Amino acid sequence: MGQVVSKDGTAIAYTRIGSGPALIIVDGAMCYRAFGPATALAEALSEHFTVYTYDRRGRGESGAGTPYDVEREVEDIAALIEEAGGSAHLFGMSSGGTLVAEAAHRGVDADRIAIYESPMIVDGTHPPMAPDLPERVERAVAEGRRGDAIKLFMRYVGTPGYFIVVLQVMPPWKKLKSVAHTLPYDFSLTGEFQHGTKPPADRWSGADVPALVIAGGKSPEYMRNAQQYLASALPQAELTVLPGQTHMVKPKATAPVLVEFFKR
Repeated sequence: MGQVVSKDGTAIAYTRIGSGPALIIVDGAMCYRAFGPATALAEALSEHFTVYTYDRRGRGESGAGTPYDVEREVEDIAALIEEAGGSAHLFGMSSGGTLVAEAAHRGVDADRIAIYESPMIVDGTHPPMAPDLPERVERAVAEGRRGDAIKLFMRYVGTPGYFIVVLQVMPPWKKLKSVAHTLPYDFSLTGEFQHGTKPPADRWSGADVPALVIAGGKSPEYMRNAQQYLASALPQAELTVLPGQTHMVKPKATAPVLVEFFKR
C-alpha cells in the first residue's frame, strides 16, 4: 500500500499487487478498497498485470480536497499513472467508467481503456433523472443525513425497497455511510448523461485510444443502449456484452475479457 500526491496536494491511497503491465481500476459510487468489487477483481488480474486499486478522493484513506471538481479526479488518475511508470491501462466500473472515459478524453496517458456500464440514459427506455435529485442528495449530506442520501441514490438506481430496508441493519450500511458524502461527486460526474438524450457525438473525441465498452446481458435495456452509444462515440471503441451479468458484475466474468483486451 502507498500514497500518491495529486496535483492539488491531496493524498490518494492505493494498493498495488501482481506483476506485468500497469492496470488501474477505478471504482463506482460509494465503493472503495475496503468495500466493493475492485479488490477481488485485482486479485483475479494480478497474474497478468500490476494492478492498482485506490480510494477515490473523499473515500477510505484518501484525502477529500475542496471544492470538488471532476478535473481533480482526473488529476488523481494522472498521479497514479505517474506512480505506475508513466503509462497504464484503465478500467472503470459504473461511474468509475464515466471517469475513465473523461480522463482519457482530457489527455491522461492511458494505453487502453475499458469501461463497464457507465451510467447513462440516452433514450426513452428509462425516465430521466429528476432535476432536483442531486440537490436533494447534497442537502441530505450537508444536514448530516447520510442514510437519507444513500436511500435517495439507491431508489434512483432501482434498488428494491425491501433490500434498502434490510441493508440498514447490516454491517455494510456503516461502510456506505462513511462515503455517502461523496455521492454529490458522482452526480457531478454523471449528471450530464442522465437526461434521456444522447450526448454530442464528439463528447469524448479526445479519448483516442483503444477502448472496450462492456454491458451486462441481463442489465436493463436503457443501460445496454447507453453502452452501445458510448462505444459508437468513443473514437476507437468496441462493445461486448457479458451473458447473464447485471450491473453488479462478477469478477470472474470480467477478468477474462479484460485480460484478452489489454494483452492485445
